[in-house]
Formats: sequence, structure tokens, C-alpha cells
Amino acid sequence: MTMTKSTSRHVATLSGQPRFDGPMGSITHVDAGDLPIMRGLSMRGLRLAPNAVREPHWHANAHELGYCLRGEALITIAANHAQRESFVVGQGEMFFVPSGAMHSIENIGSEPAEFVLAFSHEHPEDFGLKAAFGAMSNAVLGNSYDLPSAAFEDFDRQQADLEIVAVQGHTLVEGQARHVNAYKYSVEATPPQIDFPAGTAHTTKAALWPALRDIAMFSVRITDRGMREPHWHPETAEMGYVAAGTARMTILDPDGKIDTYTVTQGDVYFIPPAYPHHIENIGAGTFHALIFFDQVSPGDVGYRSLINVFPRSVLAQSFGIAEDQLPHFPFTEIDPLLVPRTNPIDPVI
Repeated sequence: MTMTKSTSRHVATLSGQPRFDGPMGSITHVDAGDLPIMRGLSMRGLRLAPNAVREPHWHANAHELGYCLRGEALITIAANHAQRESFVVGQGEMFFVPSGAMHSIENIGSEPAEFVLAFSHEHPEDFGLKAAFGAMSNAVLGNSYDLPSAAFEDFDRQQADLEIVAVQGHTLVEGQARHVNAYKYSVEATPPQIDFPAGTAHTTKAALWPALRDIAMFSVRITDRGMREPHWHPETAEMGYVAAGTARMTILDPDGKIDTYTVTQGDVYFIPPAYPHHIENIGAGTFHALIFFDQVSPGDVGYRSLINVFPRSVLAQSFGIAEDQLPHFPFTEIDPLLVPRTNPIDPVI
């Protein structure tokens, strides 16, 4: 079935024109400048060539939650009170960086590395190591390190931060960098918390990863016969990245507009708190989405269980039909999240 892709105020692409593009890598953005409806979340795509590093930097107003799509990288974090963390992440693994903590991402593999980076703000503010040193005079830097000001005369204060630079020589990876770390989570290596024939969900939330703050993620796979049931998150915004496949989504906006569109690999979507929506796999293979939330323990209200909350008489009056015309809804105590698609795919309108 051929699907036409419609535009939506809820959707953008992470595969567009990079905001930074150099010989060693690129950075693409989707934030409130691309989707004005975004609040409390945004996303970047990071690509690093072998021996490339995202220069040490920090975000003044946002936590960062990264997912490795491919490759292998060394994450180094400098946090409060001279705390240092250094660990390796590979495909299907994640890292978390608290707001204000300086960090770098260095490709230590022989192939390009690629990341999806989510932030807990719609407009993350960045500071780079080069700019931070360039803001201070030679004398101030000298005083900080018990050195003469002349020691800093060769520092370049004219050019902007390079953001992605080449590392000369071979980086020494400490043995402990491949061990367990509080800021690392092997999300795809754990058993899925939700596992049905219609699909699976690997979750990262505070109960499983205590380091998280103000952000969480579900790695959701929906089979070609599955669907994420219609639902909403009462207090939680949702931002998704399509890692593979094609799906149809429907969102109901407060003005009554019904927004139905398709999303494919590289697309980013955003749904404000409490907007009802669904995700239906309409492709030939498995649909895979990285779904981020602006809380560490997102909740949801699903259509399947909510229908049991009210008497049938109330439901009938709400729908404007006779009580005996209501379907025989199954009793559901806990929403399954993923359900089988037993009916044909709706045609394109």
C-alpha cells in the first residue's frame, strides 16, 4: 500500500540541513525553532567520523540523554566537586549528562558513530571549553593555574567553537571505562519490560536508572501487525525519533483538529501533555521509535482501560447512542500499551 506523507505542526526531520557540518562530523537540530509547539524537550543528531570528538561542552539549562544508533564512543563527564566519569557506549546503549556538567563524546571505533541526543529544554543553551577559556584574560587564566599570563598567549580567541574536532593519535581507554557506570544504561541488552506479539518496549525511567532527572525514554518496537493503542500522558510531553519503519499517527488538538500523518526513518514528532494520540505500524517490517518524555516516570491513560471506569449508561449518553448499541468492551485492569492490529489499515484520505 502506497502512503502519502502529510505535513504536520507536530513533525520535523532530524535528517535535514546540519547546523554544524565539518570534515569530522555533523550536528542536526530539532527544537522549538523547527517545531514551535515544542516545550520541555528537543533533539539533536550527532555524527562523528573515526577519531572525531564532540568538544568538551555543557548545557546551561538542560539535561542530556543520548542513545547510540551505531558505532562506539568514549563519554567523559566532569561534574560537581571534581567528579569525573569516563565510560564507553556502543550500539543500543545510552548515557545521561546532568545539566551544567561538562562532557565530551569521542568516536573510538574504526567506523562512523551516530547518536540521537535528547534534551530537557526546547532551546538548549551550550557552552564550549574553547569559548569559556577565551572569555577570560591571559592574566586571569595565569592566576588560576599559578602560571605567567604569557603561557596563554597562543590561545585563539577569535574563532568560534569548532564543536567537532579531530583527535591526534590513539586515545587510551581505561579498563574501568568498559565497566558499569551510573551514567550509562544498556537499554537494549535488558529484557523488555513490555513484551507482546504486537511489539516490545525497553524502558529507561527512574526506577530502573536512578541517575535520570527530568527525562526518560522508551525504545518501542511495533510489529507489522501491531499498534500503540490510543492514549495520552496527563502530565508528560512526548518526543519521538523514528529509528526504522513507517507508521501512521493521529493526534487530537484542543481546537478539535484531527491531525493524521505518517512518519518514517529520521522523523521527529512532538506531542504536548494530555493530547490523545496513537501510533500504528503501516510498513512491511518492524517499526522502531525512541520515545522521550519530560519526566523520569511518565504515566499514561489508555483507551482500553478508561472505558471501564464509567457506567455504560454514561458512556451511551456521551457517545449519543442507545446503551444497547454500545460495543461489548472487554474488561481491562491494566493497559497493554501495545495491541494487535486485527482490522485492515485505514485507507489514505
